[in-house]
Amino acid sequence: MTEGFERRAVVIQFREEAAFTETYGFSGSQGLTVLEGNLLTPSDTPSKTLYLFMHPSSTLNVLPMPMACATAGMHVLCAASRYPKNDSALIMEKVAADMGAWIDWAREVAGYEKVVLVGWSGGGSLSLFYQGQAEAPTITHTPAGDAYDLTRLNLPRADGIIFIAAHLSRAETLTQWIDPSVLDERDPDNRDLALDLYDPRSAAMPPFSVDFITAFRAAQIARNRRITVWAQDQLELLRKRGGPEQERAFCVHRTMADPRWLDPALDPNGRRPGLCYLGDPRAVNVGPVGLARFTTLRSWLSQWSYDCSNVNGARNAARVSSVPVLQIVNQADDATPATHNPIIRDALATSDKEYVEIAGATHYYLGQPELLALCIDAVRDWSRRHGFEHA
Repeated sequence: MTEGFERRAVVIQFREEAAFTETYGFSGSQGLTVLEGNLLTPSDTPSKTLYLFMHPSSTLNVLPMPMACATAGMHVLCAASRYPKNDSALIMEKVAADMGAWIDWAREVAGYEKVVLVGWSGGGSLSLFYQGQAEAPTITHTPAGDAYDLTRLNLPRADGIIFIAAHLSRAETLTQWIDPSVLDERDPDNRDLALDLYDPRSAAMPPFSVDFITAFRAAQIARNRRITVWAQDQLELLRKRGGPEQERAFCVHRTMADPRWLDPALDPNGRRPGLCYLGDPRAVNVGPVGLARFTTLRSWLSQWSYDCSNVNGARNAARVSSVPVLQIVNQADDATPATHNPIIRDALATSDKEYVEIAGATHYYLGQPELLALCIDAVRDWSRRHGFEHA
């Protein structure tokens, strides 16, 4: 027992044939996809509702939010995709299939009657993507052109969505963070100083002008598109060549260069200037843990491509029409840009949507137990009014 709840490991598996192995180890290599999760259940609070936390690549089971929900009496599943803690070969369409398998398990094996998706951070856009395809499936192929038919999976619909500290999508967020000063993907030192936020020789210093930001954003999109075209060309080359090589890995340098980190007047919220959620953005920009740092041709197109990825925040929000949605916005979020949540709010098709702002809250609620408590209170209040809590 921990903090009033029990933690139990859960493993599920299902058969899925693949053209080649894209995940390390057993999962996927023997015709089986194996998923692992943690079920957090309060000791003395039965419930027919399960709150499903899922992120494309993180496992979430030791983060404050799900543990606080379980401590508050909610039944929580922290569900991993087939790509736990490694998004280098991640295909978003396959993550949607994994989420569907977890919902099936929750209802058919664990006996829960209702499942609420809790999309924290990157899990928010995943939840909207999933629910949109569950309500009205359209996808039959990945952006790389590989057959992967979500219309034939009968993805089970969730009963509600909670969107917490979440951004538009991985592709859109990366594009707003990628360093447009890089001129040669093979040589990250070959840069346009006029667009380099961090080089002391650059004239790009805060506060940034409107003209600079316009040029900077356009250059970010242009860089993302150049990588996309290259990835498409490489895949076509491999297909024409034939043989055993069907995929190729590559590195994307410098992916943490958002002017918002340096200029608090841009899309203002309560974040601390000069920092991002991973620390000093100058170090993260060139470090090994940046978004999309290590990826593959197919994963780039599915997960990171500005034009090709099927996970687009506003487009998928517009497909969610049948379930209630609660948005919780942390107003000092140091990861999710302040502009992202209003876009989701305005795009959601459902008429049952609520928007809650928590002043001063950061992305992880680090050192902010009182603000995390406000978040949990908002979740419980919404749950009670929608018949979820202890249903």
